[in-house]
Amino acid sequence: MTESKKGRLTSRQKGVIFLLISAFSFAVMALFINLAGDMPVFMKAFFRNLVAIAMSYIMLARSPEKFKIKKGSMPGLIMRASFGTIGILANFYAISNTNMSDAMMLNKLSPFFALVTSIFILKEAADGFQWAAILTALVGAVFVVKPSFLFGRFGVSGDSLFPLAVALIGGVCAGIAYAFLRKITVKGERPIVVVAFFSTFSCIILIPFIIFTFQPITPLQLFYCFMTGVAACFGQIFISSAYAMCPAKEISIYDYSTVIFTALLGLVVLGEIPDWLSIIGYAIIIGASVLNYLYNNNYLKFGQKNTPAKR
Repeated sequence: MTESKKGRLTSRQKGVIFLLISAFSFAVMALFINLAGDMPVFMKAFFRNLVAIAMSYIMLARSPEKFKIKKGSMPGLIMRASFGTIGILANFYAISNTNMSDAMMLNKLSPFFALVTSIFILKEAADGFQWAAILTALVGAVFVVKPSFLFGRFGVSGDSLFPLAVALIGGVCAGIAYAFLRKITVKGERPIVVVAFFSTFSCIILIPFIIFTFQPITPLQLFYCFMTGVAACFGQIFISSAYAMCPAKEISIYDYSTVIFTALLGLVVLGEIPDWLSIIGYAIIIGASVLNYLYNNNYLKFGQKNTPAKR
């Protein structure tokens, strides 16, 4: 990476800044989901994707290729949209029913699940160190979920455990969705097409569920739902800009700042304080992510990974 001229930011620095803005946007999204209160999760997800449809369609209409989908992309687009929709529903449900930072941290296990899924979808096998990082992250997840049969009186059970389990399922589905996303974008499909297809697919699928679970909402709840979509769109825009500026392996670790922003917003606005077991779990998961990040960038040498990092 070449050094920038005096007073100018390098591409990597811009990528980090954009990723931090994206992380904050997703934390704000989580806050608005929570503030929307007691309303069906299907409606929350619908409004989140409705805003994305509007923004992505405008961008596609202005692009040279317009709404064209590349040949062979459709199966991958459908799988990405299917698992992505389940992941969003699970994440939104968990955010609405448990500590926001706990829900977001479990969702942030998705890169590890994407690594596992890539074995079958992309034929990209993980090595021994990466498997160790995955298992370590799962240990951290146990501390966040803290089932009562393992932690006794310090654990959670029943109604408290269910939203955390749903959050974990959301992380799994998001990881699978990311693997399919990588598969179709590597083959040349435009990211904005993926966003538009996913948002449209999700909204159409959610309509029957909204009809059967419909309940009147207040203007304030409608405002929070709209702001959820706006915050999510900003998150998507800035994360796309970040990875356009710099390779993911160089900056992806900063995406975990979402959990920090979410915890701070939860503390200041909602008075949520993660317990000590959750904090231990955060440290384990983030620690595994940092080690995996250093390993993938050749800062750590194990087995075949013995090439010094390029600076």
